Amino acid sequence: MLTAIKREFKFVSGLLRMLRAVKDVDAESDRLIADELEKRIDAFGPNLAFIEGDVELTYDDMEVYANKVASWIQAQGCGAGDTVAVFVRNRAQYVPLWLGLTKVGVIPALLNYQLTGPALAHCINISEAKVLIVDHEMAPQFEAAKVDIKLDLAVFAAFGEVDGYESFDAAILDQVPNRPAKSLRKGIKAGDQCMKMFTSGTTGLPKAAKVTHVRAQNYMRGMGAGAKATPKDRMLMVLPMYHATGGLVGMGAVISNGGAVIVLPKFSATKFWDDAVKYKATMFTYVGELCRFLLSTPPHALEREHKIRWMIGNGLRPDVWEGFVGRFNIPHVIEFYGATEGNASLINLDGPVGAVGRVPNYLKFKFNLEIIRYDVDTNTNPRGSDGFCIMADHDETGELIAEIRNDDARFRFEGYQTKEATQKKILRDVFKKGDAYFRTGDLLKRDKLGYFYFMDRVGDTYRWKAENVATGEVAAALSKFKGVTQANVYGVRVPGYDGRAGMAAVIAEGQPDMTALKAHVEASLPHYARPVFLRLSQEAETTSTFKFKKTNLVKAGFDPANISEPLYYADPTSGAYEKIDAATYDRICSGEVRL
Repeated sequence: MLTAIKREFKFVSGLLRMLRAVKDVDAESDRLIADELEKRIDAFGPNLAFIEGDVELTYDDMEVYANKVASWIQAQGCGAGDTVAVFVRNRAQYVPLWLGLTKVGVIPALLNYQLTGPALAHCINISEAKVLIVDHEMAPQFEAAKVDIKLDLAVFAAFGEVDGYESFDAAILDQVPNRPAKSLRKGIKAGDQCMKMFTSGTTGLPKAAKVTHVRAQNYMRGMGAGAKATPKDRMLMVLPMYHATGGLVGMGAVISNGGAVIVLPKFSATKFWDDAVKYKATMFTYVGELCRFLLSTPPHALEREHKIRWMIGNGLRPDVWEGFVGRFNIPHVIEFYGATEGNASLINLDGPVGAVGRVPNYLKFKFNLEIIRYDVDTNTNPRGSDGFCIMADHDETGELIAEIRNDDARFRFEGYQTKEATQKKILRDVFKKGDAYFRTGDLLKRDKLGYFYFMDRVGDTYRWKAENVATGEVAAALSKFKGVTQANVYGVRVPGYDGRAGMAAVIAEGQPDMTALKAHVEASLPHYARPVFLRLSQEAETTSTFKFKKTNLVKAGFDPANISEPLYYADPTSGAYEKIDAATYDRICSGEVRL
């Protein structure tokens, strides 16, 4: 009884902190993201806001820089409703730059600075931008994309000179740093779009997601309240700031409360703890694979000498969670669930390891979330005899969906730039005629206390030997084998077999002991979940937010003609993982070798 009371007190008090922080965010108001940040600038002017190496910007410095950007973009003929694309790496000036655009109602399109060629051109094209600001370090990537860009763009190089480009730095240098009149944003509501962000493109080209002022403000305020952030806090930012997790959630947690963001150009596992100590970080923003990388590194002299008390992020799997906080002495974890473009959100402030959030029965009416059954074979949501979707039972894995409602800004689905992409994510007539739900594309389960657990992505889970296999479960088991630092698990088609056989692209320190690995797999996983094929890789193909890309791996399959890396299969005759060569591949495909 006492345990239950403590659990509910922690949950309710944390939830109330967050709700108080966002209570005045209103889709119908004219309080926009520019007003949000100007309010912080006025309150915390001399405090440090952004730190990048030797560059330090106070809140007042952010205001001056943003106001110059605002004056400059107006001189380019851009105003409310126009889009400006920002192709800039993590910098102290990143947020002040897009803030300057939003001050005059311009919509920044925050481009993934790791893209190049056709993928970059695609994002620029769908951004519908009139002006492009290119970090001078990214100029070669932009040059590689120019042939496929269809827009008529004015292009400016920033933070350094590039031959043949107009200089953004010189252009803003002499601009008047006066705060733009709020009337320049007249007619824009908080429920309107404030920026464009791009999906990670794990299975194809990225899509442009619409982010409203309401969503941005909720992201910025919520996590800081959950973590009890103060002006003394410093957030170590190693995630890309063009993405919502880093650029809104992590940044906003401290900026909303007068603290500072320590901006690093990119994540480095070997330098992480040096930077945490050097810049006096008290928080950091993570994604799960980043934590897995850190946990696989050799011991570091400073890994427990830091001052970090909160880590905020998503994707921290149970097999990493306990080892990470224990080894590195992190007192508090805020694991949340959400998508930049979606209307589904969950948060685990202080709950059990592995949970992504909680909706107790007594608060279900305050949320828009349900888990419905999902058929892995057909990639569909089965319906009952009444024609409606079927609710998943407690502890049954299904697809998380979120009701789309316009009576609450949290539950709106803004969608993507194209109507076609938006409609694909909407499930209709779910529980009654006329209702509509956002399809998260994620498989979760919920326990009797209302805690939600992420299991897998729709399409990643595969069926083998008449059983559903969650790739996350298999990857977690493989990662516990000594020397294995990463495991990317997926299903591949094999001629003559129903479903898909499990395959894992494994990255290990040196050559793993294949006999010991086979024994570990057999001890850790049920027979149907044990990988049939293994691929020993040198590096993993991931998105900029450390999500594994699987499309090319699935396409290559287990055919040695497509793969130069060592390949193995679980030979039922020898009971070991044996190498696959061209002859073995043919024998498996012909059925001579049975799996």
